[in-house]
Parts: sequence; C-alpha cells; structure tokens
Amino acid sequence: MKSQSSCIYNQPMKPLHEKLTAEFITRIRDGVWPAGEPIPSEEQLCEDFGVSRGPVRQALAQLRSEGLILGGRGRRPRVTGEAYHQPANVFISFSAWALGAGLVPGQRTVRISRHAAGEELADRLGIETMDPVVTLLRIRSLDGEVVMLERSAWIDEVGRHLLTTDTDAGSTYAHLTALGVDLFAATHVFDAVAADETDAEHLPVSLGEPLLRERRTTMNSEGRTLEFSDDRYLPERANFVVHNRRSDHGHLRLVDPTQTT
Repeated sequence: MKSQSSCIYNQPMKPLHEKLTAEFITRIRDGVWPAGEPIPSEEQLCEDFGVSRGPVRQALAQLRSEGLILGGRGRRPRVTGEAYHQPANVFISFSAWALGAGLVPGQRTVRISRHAAGEELADRLGIETMDPVVTLLRIRSLDGEVVMLERSAWIDEVGRHLLTTDTDAGSTYAHLTALGVDLFAATHVFDAVAADETDAEHLPVSLGEPLLRERRTTMNSEGRTLEFSDDRYLPERANFVVHNRRSDHGHLRLVDPTQTT
C-alpha cells in the first residue's frame, strides 16, 4: 500500500469499497482527478491502493450512480464537471432559470427557417401538414460552456416574430412575452436518446452517445399548442429535479418504448 492511500485504513468501521469511494470523491473535489479527464485504470487503482478489483469496481459504480464519473466498458471513465440542476415542476425559460441560479446563459443560432410543418410537427402542434412553422436550432451554454442543443418549432403566427429578431441576443420566451404572446403552460417528457448526426455536429459528443432529452409542448391559456421543442442536454452537465409532496397528484404513464420518438 502506498503512503498516499493509507488514509483509507483509518476508517476501521467502514467496508473497504466505502473507504475507496470516499477517497475517490476527495480526489475529484481536490482536483487531483480533474473534471473532463480520465481517472486511473482499475489495474492502476488496485496497485495504488493494494486491493482487489472487486472493491474498486464497487466504488466506481457508486461514483457513476452519483454522476461523478461517466464512461467505462472498454475505456477509462472520466470525471464529470458540476451538473446544473433545473426544476422540472416550474414553467420557466432556460435563460430565466440560468440567471436565477447565478449563471450566464448563452446561445448561438445554427439556423432558423420558415417552412411547411410536415407530418411530425403538424401532429405535435395540432396543425395541418402544409401549414407553415418556424423552426429554430440553437446551441445553449451556461457560463460559456455548451450544455444543450435546442430544437424548437413554433406555429407561424408566433414563430414569425423570431424571424425579425436576433435569436442570439437572449431568451426567445422573454421576447415573445414582451410582444404579448400568451405562454401559459407546458408539458415536459424526459428520456434518454442516442446522439444523432446533428447532435454530434454541434455538441461535444460522438454519434450514438447518450443524451438527456426534454420534449416540451408549450400552450397558451386557452390550451392551444404554440411550440414543440426537443432539447438535448449533456447528461454530465445538467439534470432535472422534481419537488413534490405526499398530497401531490402526478401522472405516471407507461409507454411502449418503440413509440417514444
């Protein structure tokens, strides 16, 4: 056992894998294992701490469950950065949430266009396939760090307002609200999705890597759908938190996984 790791034996009442977990977390927090960098291999960790693979793997599994490392399966896991928490039970724009959390929101428009809805967007927005829609693709960031790729589609009477504004300047929700657009409520569906070619082009991920997807349908106070969005987050950079109480009445719906696209 190397002297730098002898501290794990100063906790006699804890199982070995818990001691290793605590030491690994300390190394992450102290910057010994920097964010974004791979951690030592299992073989190296076994050698450093004088232990077998079993406790090391248990400790690494705990780090994964807490979102502190990502990867594995043939390649060394890497340390994640700090994950940003968004409330999922409050209807609020990305920019407003970020500013409220003391973060600087950023956006870069990849493209914005007006075109016929097509079948999928027509179904999502409750319109006809040949009705015009305005679609927006933006890269979103927090404190200068890319965290999400935003795909939004608006019905024409709302989206056309975005064609004459600088969508890199700030929140589209704030702009539309200032124009009197009634953005009243939204439903959110969260799942995991493999990065497609568009994601891989604009986010720091490879084709097929997992992303956290939020699909949001925004409605006015009369229940009319105004927007459908498909936002894809880097899972190590963002997560969503739901606060509820015993008396809350939520909705849990089982879905056919082949019908969730």
